[in-house]
Amino acid sequence: MKKKVLALIMSTIVTSTLFLTGCGGGANKPANSTSQNAAKTLIYAQGSDPRGLDPAYVDDGESAKVIVNVYEGLLKYKDGSTELEPCLAKSWDISKDGKEYTFKLREGVKFHDGTPFNADAVKYNIERQLPPNVKEDMPYASFTFGEVQKVEKIDDYTVKIILKQPYTPFLANLAMCLAAPMASPEAIKKNNGNINEAPVGTGPFKFVSWKKGEAITLEKNNDYWGDKAKVDKVIFKITKENSVRASELMTGSIDIMDGVDPNDVQKIKDSKMNIFNEKGMNINYMAFNCSRAPFNDAKLRQAICYAINREELVKYLYQGFADVAYTALPSFIPGFNDKIKSYEYNPEKAKQLLKEAGKENLQIKMIAYSNPRPYNPVNGQKLAESIQNYLSKVGIKATIDVYPWKEYKEKIAQGEGDILFYGWTGDNGDADNFLSLFDSKEIKSTLNSAKYSNPKVDELLAKGRKTPNGEERNNIYKQIQDIVDKDAPWLTISYAKDMAAYSPKVKNFKIHPTGVAFLKDVDKE
Repeated sequence: MKKKVLALIMSTIVTSTLFLTGCGGGANKPANSTSQNAAKTLIYAQGSDPRGLDPAYVDDGESAKVIVNVYEGLLKYKDGSTELEPCLAKSWDISKDGKEYTFKLREGVKFHDGTPFNADAVKYNIERQLPPNVKEDMPYASFTFGEVQKVEKIDDYTVKIILKQPYTPFLANLAMCLAAPMASPEAIKKNNGNINEAPVGTGPFKFVSWKKGEAITLEKNNDYWGDKAKVDKVIFKITKENSVRASELMTGSIDIMDGVDPNDVQKIKDSKMNIFNEKGMNINYMAFNCSRAPFNDAKLRQAICYAINREELVKYLYQGFADVAYTALPSFIPGFNDKIKSYEYNPEKAKQLLKEAGKENLQIKMIAYSNPRPYNPVNGQKLAESIQNYLSKVGIKATIDVYPWKEYKEKIAQGEGDILFYGWTGDNGDADNFLSLFDSKEIKSTLNSAKYSNPKVDELLAKGRKTPNGEERNNIYKQIQDIVDKDAPWLTISYAKDMAAYSPKVKNFKIHPTGVAFLKDVDKE
């Protein structure tokens, strides 16, 4: 077995080296080597292909990692935080009633296809995600622009967005890396309304190519309106296995890897590579399909929650690189409810609830993803297998179907499985961004993956969105967490650390709290 594993790793490394040489490396030096006069290529390895590269049509982290380097929004987050600052909008004003936002746009900015960024482009980008233009497979449309009543062009570089009612998270939403970024209207029209495979933004890097299952290549945008990128080319290399990515990093085939398996951290450190490790703004969870039997019964969901030892599970799987989660909201987000400590491990209680529900010999199907995720670096299958073991101890027989990420997302949309594994990386640091995952209006978009519906939760979410930031708003979100805790549509599992590993040749690399890496200022020796 050891010989087979070694052979597999060596084969993969050889293949990767050949592949990267084809991307610009010389025959007699490492693929990603640089010299003072040579073009700088940064190679970033991730676990799976993006779902797509049109920000209006995706909702996953693998897509976001590429999108943030190709596109920009009206606003952006400051380095290392979710505080807002200008981007494609130079300034903005908000009306006293909180319903009108007027943006002064940056002049002289062009999309990568040479067309101008202006008020018409802003109007087009927002209106394509509003009725009657919005498509069913635009998952963030209602989430980001659902409160928009209309968009008005005041002049070529002034645009007004009018809301139906005050919406506290609106500005923060405009800095998000999904739905909010501005894409070239001409490119969208030329590609029948969808640029998932031909992205055109205003960002510091331009799209070159995407070879599915292998790599996405970007090049420096020499016409960028701001400070130019430090490297000439970025290759997002697709390497499914964590351990293989680690081997590629340690042998110099790649420069950066994310999805670091906790089991690989020490050997990566021993090889003199750098580890990025900071508290993450995310949640890793197990969701019940609440729309049908058997888990349309809250008592049965509670039984499963009592059957699982979260403390043991998190310690075993993540080895100190994640913290146990008792609620959907990370502890540093305003509105976090620190009183919730429900469902401590109690297999006898689980058996009792199963008996009361008449489900002592329950058989269920779980679905899981095969690749690592930012909120679950060991991958969904390993997590599902651990849960399966706990369930067997209380008499529940669970099968597991495992899918690659893109196919897994399709299975969720189709309502596959009784239990699924999923997670969320915060987009903007607002409680609504996490707790909207329990909004019944988001069942159709699949953001509400549990298909959970509680009118009281919907009512409180709506109230929270129009309540100004402060104690009243925080208390609304604490109340939502209490209700959801009792209903148990999820078993929250862990908050993962944001982790990546990178070569000491790489300078200025960091992961933003939103889980992506902005590569414009990253350099390479």
